[in-house]
Amino acid sequence: MQRIPILQLGSNLLVTIQVDLMDQTALALQDDLAARIERSGATGVLIDISALEIVDSFIGRMLASISSIAHVLGARSVVVGMQPAVAITLVELGLSLEGVRTALNVDRGMQLLRQATEEHSDDGEYDGQ
Repeated sequence: MQRIPILQLGSNLLVTIQVDLMDQTALALQDDLAARIERSGATGVLIDISALEIVDSFIGRMLASISSIAHVLGARSVVVGMQPAVAITLVELGLSLEGVRTALNVDRGMQLLRQATEEHSDDGEYDGQ
């Protein structure tokens, strides 16, 4: 089974999905990412799906699930690089990815994560980390 690499960029993790995700690979990514967030204390996760040309409902739900898992572990997430055909397919499948932040590219995604971190530190909340 293939593993998706998870890179650390400061306080953020970068996941670049460059292969069509099979169900087992997607589930392993979920587990690997949760463990890496916990181990590293990352505050942000950037999921680059620019190489994905095809999605099904499982992959759509998995992206939403990864985003929710990151949130529960105290990290914000942004999905970047979604191709128009992928966006259309997700909408046609009825998966609007509600609650999942998206950006056109990695630069804009990093900007969103920085803004979210600044807003979080300005609001005086304590997240236990």
